[in-house]
Amino acid sequence: MNEYREFYRRHLPHWQPEGATLFVTIRLAGSLPREVVEALKAEQEAEKKGLAVLKSQEDYREQAYIAERRYYGRWDSALDQSCTGPHWLRIPEITSLVAKALHYREGKVYDLIAFCIMSNHLHSIFTPFQKDNGIYFPLHRIMQSLKRYTARHANQILQREGSFWQAESYDHVVRDMPELQRIIQYTLNNPVKAGLTTSWLDWPGNYCKADYQSILQE
Repeated sequence: MNEYREFYRRHLPHWQPEGATLFVTIRLAGSLPREVVEALKAEQEAEKKGLAVLKSQEDYREQAYIAERRYYGRWDSALDQSCTGPHWLRIPEITSLVAKALHYREGKVYDLIAFCIMSNHLHSIFTPFQKDNGIYFPLHRIMQSLKRYTARHANQILQREGSFWQAESYDHVVRDMPELQRIIQYTLNNPVKAGLTTSWLDWPGNYCKADYQSILQE
């Protein structure tokens, strides 16, 4: 059975073109209050209505891209500033668990470019590989496997039961090399922006493949 789907939908649409590099963010269950989530979604819907009046497809795509960046920035800032909900990823044993799980899949299902593990969410950048049959490893299967494994073992560490990760994730197709550079810089400087460290190199939850580290010096 072919599990690969270029487009699929849960609560949000997800798009995975073949061979694309993906920027994916997942967060802990309950990491944002419901009223914050609802306010963010309302803002997103309002922006969508504003875009609907654009007649040019080129203008629509560009403005939709800008709106998506704004929406994601507000959402990510809310996570960085959240004083409620769990912050289990700051526990060193769980940080290590998630990092090892990300590295375990490197060279097997994806080319892992970078990641940043914050206290209540995870940013990752990777390019899914092709299987022997030429079909790319589907994003939803990669994330299901990662989340299922880390949730089970993190709950054992915490001696708890229940949801660990929020079911929904945010994923974005990286359009070109300049955007990849910007996203790598954004990802690894997340703890710096949040005032948790003065250098991305000092953050224990950061990783960047050696081939891309020169980007951070630019």
